[in-house]
Amino acid sequence: MSTQPVPAAQIIISIIPIVGIVMVSVLVFFFLLWRHKQIICQIKANTYNPKEFHLLNFCLLAGILLFVVGLILSILFAVIDGFSFVLLGGLVPFGCGISLILFFLLSLKMKFYDRENNNNKKSIT
Repeated sequence: MSTQPVPAAQIIISIIPIVGIVMVSVLVFFFLLWRHKQIICQIKANTYNPKEFHLLNFCLLAGILLFVVGLILSILFAVIDGFSFVLLGGLVPFGCGISLILFFLLSLKMKFYDRENNNNKKSIT
């Protein structure tokens, strides 16, 4: 038995992710196109209600997810390969998660600070 994989199998294995990415991209494109046309029709019919996007909630959720995934990957890569460039695969999402969580915390602090200043100004006048 040979230990070398068959070249045809290598080609098929390398094509599978490419086909998957292309299929998902086409699906997302047509979903966005359909959603755009739907919104245009709702605007013409005067029935469109825009959805509110909560940036702080999104930052908190994405930050927690990236932080946990980055922490787990960093620990896994450190145990498997030690401290090498492979560890960046976990440190990058870890750092992004921390930065999103810090953005969330700083935004909350600024909102609280602004609210406090507005209350002080109202009580002075």
